[in-house]
Amino acid sequence: MAHDVAPPETLIERMGLPRPLLWGFIGLAIFMIGDGVETNILEPFLSGEHGFTVSSVGTLVTVYGVAVAAAAFFAAALSDLWGPRKVMMLGASIWVVFELLFLLVALTTSNTVLVFLCYGLRGFGYPLFAYGFLVWITAVSPAAKLGTGTGWFYVAFSAGLPTLGALTATISMSLFNLDFYETLWLSLVLVIIGALCALIGVKERIGRAPLVENSEDVAATLGASFRLLARDRRARFVAYIRTINSIPTYAMAVFFPVYFTERLDWPLAWFLILTTVIYAVNLPFNPLYGRVGDKLGWSKTVVWAGCLACAVTLSLVYFVPMISVGLGLPDGVGFALTLVCGALFGISLAGFVPLSPIAVSLNPSRPGAAMAAYNLGVGGAVAAGPALVAIFYPLVGATGLICIFVGLFLLAALMTRSLRGTQPGFDGVPALSVKETFEEAAARDEVKDPSR
Repeated sequence: MAHDVAPPETLIERMGLPRPLLWGFIGLAIFMIGDGVETNILEPFLSGEHGFTVSSVGTLVTVYGVAVAAAAFFAAALSDLWGPRKVMMLGASIWVVFELLFLLVALTTSNTVLVFLCYGLRGFGYPLFAYGFLVWITAVSPAAKLGTGTGWFYVAFSAGLPTLGALTATISMSLFNLDFYETLWLSLVLVIIGALCALIGVKERIGRAPLVENSEDVAATLGASFRLLARDRRARFVAYIRTINSIPTYAMAVFFPVYFTERLDWPLAWFLILTTVIYAVNLPFNPLYGRVGDKLGWSKTVVWAGCLACAVTLSLVYFVPMISVGLGLPDGVGFALTLVCGALFGISLAGFVPLSPIAVSLNPSRPGAAMAAYNLGVGGAVAAGPALVAIFYPLVGATGLICIFVGLFLLAALMTRSLRGTQPGFDGVPALSVKETFEEAAARDEVKDPSR
């Protein structure tokens, strides 16, 4: 009698990638490369050719960041209501339309109001595209491989923004001699290619339809998100810590180009290379620190490997090149030492990875609501980083800003200590059984303690 034999897994499946969404991962990476091209060239472009100051560029990116934060918060609920693919289409359309207006109208007329309007509204684009795809991953991935699929999302996302985006800008200007404006057109082309890869290449059916039967479920999820933020201090701490985690990414893009070119007298391309090194080294350590957190404790990992390590390594990234120039070391030696410090900083940024499961543990019966708060922190950094530059750069300069960021990392360490007691099997919390999920554990505890 013949027995059915399951076909062997493909390499893609063994890697944990949902095969129906493969073109989505490729498209996301290309899309985010295009979005990341401008990260480190916007400030020198606007200040050099359109009369902006470092502070005014910081204000511009803050406006953009507010839009990013709002879109990141609502992306999950809209994906449930309309379907992830439609949300991704909306995000890509917003990005392309307002980038065209930014390039063709706002910049060509040097109209400050139009620059703020077009660039700010474009901020709604990439979070809807990227986080819409993240919802699609969660809807399609088998439960046993959901964590791996989500991990690949962050690899594709971070590989583009800012890692390969910064490298693309470097190659564009250094090897092909394109100017800032022409490089921004290149970013638009890459975004369009990435969006087409994802929206045309992915044939999977689930993400093409709404994921809930009626809009009341979406409203309930959003209501739970707001209530969790309002009532649970730990949820607010998660949002604050996640914001602090990414503040240097967006703040350094505003004031580090000036620091490199004027204070150190190093070429702008070197800063773009430093950015590429920081976030390229960061990528493989994201899944590694996820495992470390599972073994040694989420909170402990975030405190030591994330907050405190970032405080030290960010200081090295700033002060080592300054000291090397002051000592008269050859520029090549000073830059090599700076790259080493940048790599250490990239590793330290990965120490915040366990913050995501901490967020879910705060409301296991509605993980979407908890992750909405986490996403708010992700988007908040896009606004908070440039805002700090706009406010404090004129007052305390680059050195003062670095001291502020170091202080924020130390504050994040204190807040993270209050998040102990969220991980099963640690700090007195009962471990889950092999088959038990977070949600089942929450239901069990509610039966024991109805007032919870």
